[in-house]
Amino acid sequence: MRPLEIYIHIPFCVRKCYYCDFLSAPADEKTKDAYMEALYTELTKRAEEFAEYTVVSVFVGGGTPSTVRTKQLVMLLDGLRKYYRMDPDAEITVEVNPGTADKTKLEQYRRAGVNRLSIGLQSGNDGELCRIGRIHNFRQFMDTYEGAVAVGFVNINVDVMSALPGQTLYSYLETLHMLLALKPQPTHISAYSLILEEGTRFWELSQEGKLEFPDEDTDRLMYSETGRVLREAGYERYEISNYAKPGFRCRHNCGYWTRTDYAGFGIGAASLIDNVRFHNGEQLASYLKNPTDCREDRQVLDSREQMEEFMFLGLRLTEGIDVRTFGSMFGRSPEDVYGEIIEKNKRNGLLEYREGGNRLALTERGLDISNYVMAQFLLT
Repeated sequence: MRPLEIYIHIPFCVRKCYYCDFLSAPADEKTKDAYMEALYTELTKRAEEFAEYTVVSVFVGGGTPSTVRTKQLVMLLDGLRKYYRMDPDAEITVEVNPGTADKTKLEQYRRAGVNRLSIGLQSGNDGELCRIGRIHNFRQFMDTYEGAVAVGFVNINVDVMSALPGQTLYSYLETLHMLLALKPQPTHISAYSLILEEGTRFWELSQEGKLEFPDEDTDRLMYSETGRVLREAGYERYEISNYAKPGFRCRHNCGYWTRTDYAGFGIGAASLIDNVRFHNGEQLASYLKNPTDCREDRQVLDSREQMEEFMFLGLRLTEGIDVRTFGSMFGRSPEDVYGEIIEKNKRNGLLEYREGGNRLALTERGLDISNYVMAQFLLT
């Protein structure tokens, strides 16, 4: 059977964070209930399309999935098991935010088969949390984390952010050390640098000159210190922004970066099936009316586009791309297609071959400017 990843989008949150450009917004309970019913319909009605697949991972993201009624999320997971072939070892992740998931809710998630949590902390500093529009404080994060551990969750990711308004190198490192002081430590940490996105409140405030961010040197120090601190604490950096204890890489995200087929459910959710990309429309009213007739922008990827994706997605992983897999898929080696680009970046100390030439990966310096390197693999 072919492996399939499933992403389920729940677009609701308590309040929009000031930096967030995701497809999410607050909603009343009636709207949430209607959406979850439509989501169940889409998920179950489309099951026949994936009869040849085995589901190896499920990721419930948003928004804040933990803002919907627990029984509806449990019903969704039950529907997955009823209508899809599930790998007994499937990784099932739910995103939760502090302040929206108490111990009782987390215990119900665990009983429903969720085996991985992703908790959005962002900062351990209450002042920074307030400035970026988060609804919680660090004490509420601790309550959520301790509750998750108490009900039996072992695999827990925590998200943190750097380069926040008013943040200093000291306060950022303090957040990392607060995470490392947790008992047990998180098995996975995602560390992202804030990116200003057009249409967000932060974008508007920045355009008005009302935000003060760490300077570029401090931003770079935060980035490099993240790797040092987490490496010394026993985490492996396996992707540009992701760190894991041995054996706890996020399998779902690794599937994205290695182009495993995935199906997205819910408004705006993207899919990649048999080298065809498409996504669901973003209009909530249309989705509620007909959740199985919402797919848009179907794109059949040709060989060139597949090679591009193989390279610029695969190079996000610190282990890089498998040269032999590229050859078996496309009948050519990466050198045949990208020889000049590879050689130039090798000379500049940004790319290197490993494992006797079987893998091509970014160097430490290449990881620092990964966007620059990966953009070169877009064939024109």
